[in-house]
Amino acid sequence: MATKRDYYEVLGVDRKATNDQIKAAYRKLAKKSHPDLHPDDKEAEARFKELNEANAVLSDPEKRAQYDQFGMDGPMGGGFGGFGGFDTSGFGGFEGIFDQLFGGGMGGASRRNAPMQGNDLRYGLQISFEEAAFGAKKSFDFMRNENCETCHGSGAKAGTQPETCPTCKGSGQMRVSGGFMVSVRTCSTCGGSGKVVKEPCGTCSGSGHVRKKRTATVNIPAGIDSNQVIVMNGQGEPGINGGPNGDLQIVVTVRPHKLFRREGTALHLEMPISFTQAALGAEIDVPTLKGSVKHKIPEGTQTDTVFRIKGEGMPRLHSTLRGDLMLKVRVDVPKRLNDKQKELLRQLDKSMTGKEYESQKGFMDKVKDIFQ
Repeated sequence: MATKRDYYEVLGVDRKATNDQIKAAYRKLAKKSHPDLHPDDKEAEARFKELNEANAVLSDPEKRAQYDQFGMDGPMGGGFGGFGGFDTSGFGGFEGIFDQLFGGGMGGASRRNAPMQGNDLRYGLQISFEEAAFGAKKSFDFMRNENCETCHGSGAKAGTQPETCPTCKGSGQMRVSGGFMVSVRTCSTCGGSGKVVKEPCGTCSGSGHVRKKRTATVNIPAGIDSNQVIVMNGQGEPGINGGPNGDLQIVVTVRPHKLFRREGTALHLEMPISFTQAALGAEIDVPTLKGSVKHKIPEGTQTDTVFRIKGEGMPRLHSTLRGDLMLKVRVDVPKRLNDKQKELLRQLDKSMTGKEYESQKGFMDKVKDIFQ
């Protein structure tokens, strides 16, 4: 016999969760696993039963206290009665489970007519690397639906009003009984609005809204990165039944830089240096986002050596702190040498004892160890 899962684990809540948190978790999961959404799916049906059993226990203070004390066996080993007769107390009975999961039922019409926030809009905004580093103010045009000024969003011709849908009686939904189960569907007559327009507005053709171009100006904060979102409250589409406007969500894309590569607040820069600078050491000018800075290259620097230049990276978002610049130097081996230059290099090479090349000496020592 399979062992039952912990009820808290079934609902995905902490053992200290409040009753409201338990109900909210149950509604969310039950909606996803409802048998009407997964016909002939035995696993979904089993999940739905498991969710109802967990909710029946944890939403009842007395049963929950017993469960917390005695576990799955219940007091005196009696258990909790299995599925508990399909207890849907979290939804107020079988009728209530559809009302709260799918928005139908006796209270459907009142909920349909309640103020609702408008849809959010998303706009992709591309900015330069420098704008991301130092911040900027950007203006752009976007399109959004707005309430029709002729009918004030009702969709009805001037002097008329939308009427209650005769099919769903204003609920926006229809119930279809099929034996034990009851399914809830969007009303095909009104499309779920609960209202029908017999004489549509000539300006918006009965939709209640028109498409308009708007201009917005947004402050880009210093340190922003690609795929981060700036929200402009109330700049989305208009609300329904007097509800507030939705929001305008601006998704930022930062164009790559020709020199720098970004990782969080750190900037990475690869810079070539000459053979002489690497061998003898030098002070070089390193480009940064704010100009150039001096940096010392120590004698004997090898290619791919990385130096950290503090405070020359990207700023941390909404902070005065900045990341660092990671400078990787690449020794640029000279090409197209003339005869005199080649002869000087040969003389230099002849003067070497081998101790000057640490990496080469270490490699040859390993070779000797292998083949001795």
